[in-house]
Amino acid sequence: MIMQQEPICALATAPGIGAIGVIRVSGENAIQIVDKIFKGRKLENVKTHTVHFGIIQNEEKVIDEVLAAVFKSPKSFTKEDTVEISCHGSSFIIKEILKLLIDNGCSLAKPGEFTQRAFLNGQFDLVQAEAVADLIEADSSASHQLAINQLRGGFSDKLISLRDELIHFASMVELELDFGEEDVEFADRDDLKKLIENIQTQLNALIESFDAGNVIKEGIPVAIIGQPNVGKSTLLNSLLQEEKAIVTEIAGTTRDSIEDTMVLKGIKFRFIDTAGIRSTTDKVESMGIEKSKLVLSKSAIILFLYDSEDERSYLVENFEQQTKDKKVIWVKTKGDLDSKKTLVDDLWISAKDGTGINELEEILFELAANKHQGNTILTNLRHFDLLVKTNQALTEVLEGLALNITGDFLAQDIRLSLHHLGELTGTITSDDLLKNIFGRFCIGK
Repeated sequence: MIMQQEPICALATAPGIGAIGVIRVSGENAIQIVDKIFKGRKLENVKTHTVHFGIIQNEEKVIDEVLAAVFKSPKSFTKEDTVEISCHGSSFIIKEILKLLIDNGCSLAKPGEFTQRAFLNGQFDLVQAEAVADLIEADSSASHQLAINQLRGGFSDKLISLRDELIHFASMVELELDFGEEDVEFADRDDLKKLIENIQTQLNALIESFDAGNVIKEGIPVAIIGQPNVGKSTLLNSLLQEEKAIVTEIAGTTRDSIEDTMVLKGIKFRFIDTAGIRSTTDKVESMGIEKSKLVLSKSAIILFLYDSEDERSYLVENFEQQTKDKKVIWVKTKGDLDSKKTLVDDLWISAKDGTGINELEEILFELAANKHQGNTILTNLRHFDLLVKTNQALTEVLEGLALNITGDFLAQDIRLSLHHLGELTGTITSDDLLKNIFGRFCIGK
């Protein structure tokens, strides 16, 4: 059932010089309010999903020539009557039109209010609503694709399927409680155990995908590690194609980590240039080296740079154990100065003349290629937290089954798992939760 709410209006685009501004109006009587200031066809009488030319007028004063797109309930984004006014992108014109709408009964929309209304009116669930924000913030092809998949219901469909199966068994256990004195069993305990184990297998896959999803969303961290003057900063500048890091012949120039991002074939990488690893008595440089080790431990991919076999041996000796579970690329730098290639399995580069840089980018892409591609991937911390809680509640059910506890205790743990899944999709919500989620949206979305 669609909720009738007072009309709201907001700028739906961020216009630049010479751009078109789009003002969205949605809610009860939204079309009638626009009709008061729109001089052209009477929008109340037109068909849904039609566009009409006219002028916005304040009494006798013409504000702008506009296009008005009409979307009648329930066939709109919010499932409410909606009008989108396309005007010239002048800030003066936009303010004048918004003022007219407010004077005629609209309220200015709060951040995310249009998407919140779409959720409350059943257009999509809470997971899909949050995907709208992720879609807006996406800055790479990979993060965009994750947001699109969630918006189109990939994650939601999986959750709904799991929840429906659990609800069926929960209802059977609850039914047993109504016939407690007759000692009947409607929910076969072995089938319930198999169901929960199957659900947990799927939940664990989602939970384990969070790290991969978060990396895709935020960027894959790549640490550039090596001794001083090996060419770490030169490589960073070459990859980014800008002078991001200071390059000198003085050892120890980089004393803190320098970070920047780039997108390779749709995948976002975060490159971290670190202080050169060596023994030193310099206090500031020592702090930089300790930070380099911390960066190394938190990175998904390690670029070990060296320009002599002694340096390579030093890195192997000091960091082999710390990086045995990580993806490592061994890079021989300053390849333009050496004629003899002895370590054929390592990548030889010269940031000076560009040798090997394209090959390095290809290797990075191959290592970062998403092994979860085609599967549902978790990217939201709220989702991760609730899935962990759901999993814990289901573990309690399994432990109860093993102990042969009574149906009322089993029902309690099943209800808790269903509650957490309901919070995830928005079946169960609170005003504070919705305020927190939609408050991070921009106005007009």
